[in-house]
Amino acid sequence: MGIVEEFLDLKEDSDADLLAMQVGDFYEFFAEDARTVAETLDLKVSEKASHGSSYPMAGVPVDDLTPYLAALVERGYRVAVAEQSEDDDGDIEREVERVVTPGTLLESTDGDARYLAAVVREDGSRGGSSDEGGDWGLAFVDVTTGQFRVTDADSRAGAVTELYRFAPAEVLPGPDLRGDDDFLGVLRERTDATLTLHDAGAFDAGRAAHAVRGQFGDGAIESLGVDADGPTVRAAGAAVGYVEDTDAGVLASLTRIQPFGADDHVELDATTQRNLELTETMTGGSDGSLLATVDHTASAAGGRLLQAWLTRPTRDRAELERRQAAVGALADAALARDALQDALGDAYDLERLASRAASGRADATDLLRIRDTLAVLPEVADALATTPALAESPARDVLARVDREAAAGVREELAGALAEDPPKTLSEGGLLREGYDDDLDELLAEYREHREWMDGLAAREKDRLGVTHLQVDRNKTDGHYVQVGNSETNAVPVEDGEYREIKQLKNSTRYTTEELESREREILRVEAERADLERELFGDLRDWVGTRAALLQDAGRALAELDALASFAEHAAANRWVRPDLVDGDALVVEAGRHPVVEQTTEFVPNDARFGEGRRFQVVTGPNMSGKSTYMRQVALIVLLAQVGSFVPAESARIGLVDGIYTRVGALDELAGGRSTFMVEMQELSRILHAATGDSLVILDEVGRGTATYDGISIAWAATEYLHNEVRAKSLFATHYHELTSLADHLADVANVHVAAEERDGEVTFLRTVRDGATDRSYGVHVADLAGVPDPVVERSRDVLDRLRDEQAVEAKGSAGESVQAVFDVGSGEFVAGDDGAGRDDDAGDSASDSLDADSEAVLDALRNVDVTETPPVELLSRVRDWQQRLDDDS
Repeated sequence: MGIVEEFLDLKEDSDADLLAMQVGDFYEFFAEDARTVAETLDLKVSEKASHGSSYPMAGVPVDDLTPYLAALVERGYRVAVAEQSEDDDGDIEREVERVVTPGTLLESTDGDARYLAAVVREDGSRGGSSDEGGDWGLAFVDVTTGQFRVTDADSRAGAVTELYRFAPAEVLPGPDLRGDDDFLGVLRERTDATLTLHDAGAFDAGRAAHAVRGQFGDGAIESLGVDADGPTVRAAGAAVGYVEDTDAGVLASLTRIQPFGADDHVELDATTQRNLELTETMTGGSDGSLLATVDHTASAAGGRLLQAWLTRPTRDRAELERRQAAVGALADAALARDALQDALGDAYDLERLASRAASGRADATDLLRIRDTLAVLPEVADALATTPALAESPARDVLARVDREAAAGVREELAGALAEDPPKTLSEGGLLREGYDDDLDELLAEYREHREWMDGLAAREKDRLGVTHLQVDRNKTDGHYVQVGNSETNAVPVEDGEYREIKQLKNSTRYTTEELESREREILRVEAERADLERELFGDLRDWVGTRAALLQDAGRALAELDALASFAEHAAANRWVRPDLVDGDALVVEAGRHPVVEQTTEFVPNDARFGEGRRFQVVTGPNMSGKSTYMRQVALIVLLAQVGSFVPAESARIGLVDGIYTRVGALDELAGGRSTFMVEMQELSRILHAATGDSLVILDEVGRGTATYDGISIAWAATEYLHNEVRAKSLFATHYHELTSLADHLADVANVHVAAEERDGEVTFLRTVRDGATDRSYGVHVADLAGVPDPVVERSRDVLDRLRDEQAVEAKGSAGESVQAVFDVGSGEFVAGDDGAGRDDDAGDSASDSLDADSEAVLDALRNVDVTETPPVELLSRVRDWQQRLDDDS
């Protein structure tokens, strides 16, 4: 069988998109794979003839596969890797040893978490229940760090939120979801994950439970506190099976399974994470996000943990106060913090290195990095002991979770074993120190003796033969040889058989001798035996380190946590952030709060936020561009930062923990998905009204603006009442529907606040200050002017605006000349009709009524018959305007 035919057979059996097959010192791609790889990675394509046909071919050196493999997998390809081996008879064999997928790529090219997710829906639609029903199970695996986390969700929205939060590189949907186009569509919209249809049998309850117990122990499922036949175990078992199917070696890095629940953390749905720009801005970049602003971590692992904290805040008050105390101690100890961060800057990503060792992928450089990172632990301990306050703080407790004595043992073993500058590959030799193994030392001594003889041969022969142009060298064709200039070859003892000519060159001649050949054979033998022994010893050492993966992961996580805490402390100290007071109940009082991101780029006007009795729901009005959205996001981010253990940008803050933060801020058309701006807006509002509780924080920006005015006001009005009366969440609602401000007079916990503006001589100044009370001006025309709208349009806008205001002020006139006023009290539901004839007697009123024509009588009949207690307020307002218009037409 030819090479290409062997490639095609292996590719067909691999169930992969691409195959990298080792052929000597290269990994080769053939046929269509070669074209795909060449186009994707900008490789050169050549032609390979096989059995009378010609095939495209592209390859990369064996030692350079990793970056190319990572690049292919990160573009969504599943790549099978076929390794080459030699049997006892010297025949070459090749077989696929692993299939690398987006979710199982061990060789990650950045510090971000890289998750494989499995998601299962326990079919709740049986019996005709809603498609949204049923229980959901999710498993998230990061093979690069060994993290394996599972949870459940009670709705599709909850499952999507977790998938968005973890941002998996690859998702395995269970068999019950593969025909759910809506779910798969949302998944594609909200994540960049590759969807893989894994073996449906892996999701079977019995098989999945067996896989979980086999990986994590007999008591693993019981420790999760879930049903062994339920969706959580089914998702976990499928994930374990997929990792095993693609690369069994990676399983060794999965040392523990950890459950988490929605009740443990603050609910941050996908929309909220986007709106608050936690990890990226609305335009898609990371600069300007909250993470980029507060991230001063010194290590990749620390940055990864910081991101996890920000996207999954905790509701555990004890944990938050522990973090706060650590941040406070580090913020107050600048020198110690600098020393800590300097030490952490020398730490490599120990969690990932542990996974590489456990999976048998670590090379000598990886083990050296483990050694060097473990050497950081004593430096970190010294930094934390610098001041009494820091030494007694929870920061010191983080390090106490690591078995430092065992870690020191691993470090010492590696220090005594590894050469300081080992080769990149295991086949070159020179991996291990002399003194590490007696048998290896004997080979090294023998090798050294032969090399010393070889190195001294040229000098000895020059002296013995009396020549000057003689050198000893080696190449692949001739092996070791003695080369003598042609002008001095008459001194070479060829005739007595001591020297034997092997090659004639233009200016010199190459010779060999029996002893030289013998020494060469001994050197090659020793080199081969040394390489084999070093490879065996290194493999044993790597396996020994791999069995201590859990220890290394603990140490890596402790260093990452200290790095994240120091990052918070660094930012707090540099920006005058304060420790928030976390309290029971629903308090939320912030004095002189600031937006954590905006304050970095512009002079910021601090503002208070105060929720409590009579102020749980706050209607925010004010001009366009005045800072309403910034203010509301500021409040949300301060609460979020408090619930990750950070200090906050304010003079003081008193915060009761929330169970969720929900936002609705603007929307974009999703026409490809059949959803308009208004549909997206209503779906987001629906999610909030269903999910928020009395312990939540809700941020609403311009609800109802995507439809007709009356529709929009009606929806905004009803949503306000529902949030106030039923949900009772702490809420900020920015609106240009100034009619909503009247709700503060009639709903007990509604209050008005506004962002102030000052108008002088037609010029408007935005003060950026939030004050109590309402405003009835939005200054939209002024904003149009600022935006550069042509002057004629701006001036005409002002004329139209003035006319509309005047029309609103005009009272409807009756046929007798008296003004008829019709006022609907939106709070009490009472309708008051009257006139401006103060002190007029009843007969006068009767006379006026008698003079009305038939149309006016109809208006009065409608007025008398309207049910003000049942008719929605906005509909009543609409009717009043209609009646006024009819009376105007009759006057």
